Amino acid sequence: MDDAGNELADRIRALLSADVALEERRMFGSRAFLVEGRILVGARKGGVLLVRVTTEHGAAFLTQPGATPAVMGARTMSPNWLDVAPSAIEDDDALMFWLDAAREDSATLS
Repeated sequence: MDDAGNELADRIRALLSADVALEERRMFGSRAFLVEGRILVGARKGGVLLVRVTTEHGAAFLTQPGATPAVMGARTMSPNWLDVAPSAIEDDDALMFWLDAAREDSATLS
């Protein structure tokens, strides 16, 4: 992973450090953050944030600045996987918006 991805991983780690159930793994060239074995968010190359939400919320969140359907290789992922551009998560409040969205939806995803 590149410097921007590592910096994002550090920010995620710092913001979620109080969540004792958080697990971190290298997956698909990214740093994935999991809760109870399920991917919550990921820090991707270039500082892109991968966010997992419900399909219903994913459609609504696509209206947020910098949010696009996640792409893995040549494949566009399902509607509950979003990529959030670095420009949309420059400050911790903006990043926390997405982390909270993922945490709220994680309990309903299998």
